[in-house]
Amino acid sequence: MEITHTNDYGAESIKVLEGLEAVRKRPGMYIGDTSARGLHHLVYEVVDNSVDEAMAGYCDKIQVVIHRDESITVQDNGRGIPTDPHPYNGRPTSEVVLTVLHAGGKFGEGAYKVSGGLHGVGVSVVNALSEWLVVTIARDGIEKSQRFERGIPVTELSEGVTADWQGTRIDYLPDKEIFEDVHHSLDTLKSRFMELAFLNPGLKISVLDERTNESREYFFKGGIGAFVKYIDRDRTALFEPPVVLTGTRDDIAIDVAFEYNDGYQEHIYTYANLIHTIEGGTHLVGLRTALTRALNEAARSGKILRDKEENLTGDDLKEGLTCVLSVKLGEPQFEGQTKTKLGNSEVRGAVDSFVYEGLLSVFEERPEIVRPIAEKAIRARRAREAAKKARELVRKGAMSGMSLPGKLADCSSKKAENTELYIVEGDSAGGSAKQGRDRKFQAILPLRGKILNVEKAHMDRMLANKEIQTIITALGCGIGNEFDASKLRYHKIIIMTDADVDGAHISTLLLTFFYRHMPELLSQGYLYLAQPPLYRVQYGKEINYCYTDKELREHVDRAPDPSKVSVQRYKGLGEMNPEQLWETTMDPANRILKQVELDDNFLADEYFDILMGDKVEPRREFIIANAHEVKNLDV
Repeated sequence: MEITHTNDYGAESIKVLEGLEAVRKRPGMYIGDTSARGLHHLVYEVVDNSVDEAMAGYCDKIQVVIHRDESITVQDNGRGIPTDPHPYNGRPTSEVVLTVLHAGGKFGEGAYKVSGGLHGVGVSVVNALSEWLVVTIARDGIEKSQRFERGIPVTELSEGVTADWQGTRIDYLPDKEIFEDVHHSLDTLKSRFMELAFLNPGLKISVLDERTNESREYFFKGGIGAFVKYIDRDRTALFEPPVVLTGTRDDIAIDVAFEYNDGYQEHIYTYANLIHTIEGGTHLVGLRTALTRALNEAARSGKILRDKEENLTGDDLKEGLTCVLSVKLGEPQFEGQTKTKLGNSEVRGAVDSFVYEGLLSVFEERPEIVRPIAEKAIRARRAREAAKKARELVRKGAMSGMSLPGKLADCSSKKAENTELYIVEGDSAGGSAKQGRDRKFQAILPLRGKILNVEKAHMDRMLANKEIQTIITALGCGIGNEFDASKLRYHKIIIMTDADVDGAHISTLLLTFFYRHMPELLSQGYLYLAQPPLYRVQYGKEINYCYTDKELREHVDRAPDPSKVSVQRYKGLGEMNPEQLWETTMDPANRILKQVELDDNFLADEYFDILMGDKVEPRREFIIANAHEVKNLDV
C-alpha cells in the first residue's frame, strides 16, 4: 500500500449537519442496542475512521489496545483529524467532529471518495456514550490533545508539543451508565479486524489485550483471494487457485473471489464500503445473475450440459460455493439502520456486467475449472429435486395431521406471539416437561436420539430424517427459500437438553440445523437455550436451586451448619420431577433463558464448520484451545 501525506484534508472538508443531543437518551437508535453488540460497535466506529484513511491512501497501520479497565485505544498513522478552527462555530475542527452528529470528512467534497462508518455519526456517538474520551492528534510534526467526558469537552485543545509520529489516537472508556456490561470480547474484535485486513491488502491491523497479554496482527497481501482460501482452509477445493476478478465499472470498484469445495453449504460474504452486508443486496443479486449466466454458457459450449438439459439455476450453483464480494462506491444506500443490505439499483447492473465478462474470460483461460463446478451443480440439482419431493411429503404430513415421531404435545393457544415450543432431549425429560408445563402456552416436542448433522448432508437426505421432519412440521414456517416467519407457530423456540456431553452435542446439532436452514429464527430473536439448574440444595425444609458452582458455594457457606446441607447434582432433566422442572426451567417467573443471537456471521460460520465439518484436526485444536471455558459438563 502506497502512503501519501498531503494537507488537503482541512476544516473546509468537514460539513456539519446536526447536533448530538439525542444520542445518550436513545443510544439504540445509533448503535443498535446497549448489549455486547453495541459495545463492540463503538470499537468498529473508531477503527472505521482509520480504515477510511487507509482506503484514501494515507494510512497503513492501525493499532488497537484493550486495557485492563476495559478502556480502548485506537491509533493510526494517517493524516490526523484537522485541528484548525471550523467555520461552523470557530471551535477546533477535531472538537466539532467529536461533538456534533453527522460532522465528518465523509460529508465533504474533498476528504473521502469512499467511506464506511455510520453515515458519519460514528466517532461523535462513541464520544457521547463514553465516560471519558481523549483524542490525540499529530499533524505536521505537532501533537495536540483534548479530553471529553460523556461527550462534553472538559479541556481545551492543547497548545501542542513536538511529535515524532503522525496520525490520530482515540482513547475512551465506554459508559457503564449506558452499557449493560462493559466487557470486550477479543474473539469478536479479531474477527472484524481480520476481515478488514483481508479487504484492505497492505493494511496492518494489530490488537493487544492487556487483560490476558494476548496479541494478534493481521496483514494480508493476497486480498480477497487469500480471504477465500482462509475461509475454505478446512475444506477440499475443487480447483486451485480461486477465481479473482478486480476492477471498476461505472465508478464502482468491484472485487470478487470464489472457489468451490466438496462440501454442501454455501459460504458467501458481501461487503459495501467494507461494511459486512449480512442480508446481501443489489451487489449479491448482480453476482448471482452473472455467475449463473456465464457458467451455463461455458457448460453448454463445453458439452457438459446436453442440449435437452435445462439450464442450471442460481440455487443449483450454491452448493459448495465460497465467495467474497466487495464493492466500493461513492454514496451507498443501505436498507435498515444497521446497514445489512445494499439498496443501490445501479450496483446490480455494474456487478452483473463486470463479473459476467470477467468469468467468460476466466473460463476461456481455465476451461478445466468449468467441469467440476457444473458437475457439482448438476448433482445439487438432482438432490434439490429429491428434496422438493421430501419437502412435499413433510408439507402434506403437516396438513393431514400425521402422527409425529416425537409426539408433539401442542398448547391450547393459537396465538404465536404468546406461545413457546420446548424441544426436549429424550422421552423421559419430555414426559416430565409435558406434565409440568402450562398447557395454555407451552408445547413440548421430545426428540429421540440425535438429529442428523446437516453440515455433512445433502438437502434430500436431511429432509428424509424423521426428527428433522418433525421439527419442520411442528414449526410450520418452512425452511430455506420457503421460510415464512408469518407462519411460525411459536415465537419462542427453546432448546432444552441435559448438561452433559450428549446434551451439548444435541444442542449443537439443533443449532447447526437452525443456523443453516432457518437463520431467521436467530436473526429475529425466536431461538433460546433453556438453563436447567445444576444442583438442588436442601438445608432443613429450605430448598434452593443453583445454576452455577459459585451459587452452590454461596448457599453452602450461608448455612449455619454446612455439614447438614444436602446437595443433589442433576445429571439430566429426567432426574427432575414435573414440579421441579416447571419451577426451575419452565416457569417464566423463575427460569433462565439464553437468547441465541447472531452477532457475527463470519465467526458463526467458522465455529459451525469446525465443530460439525469433516476435518478432525481443526475440531481437536478448537476443543483444546477452548477447554478452559467449559464448565459443569458431565462426561
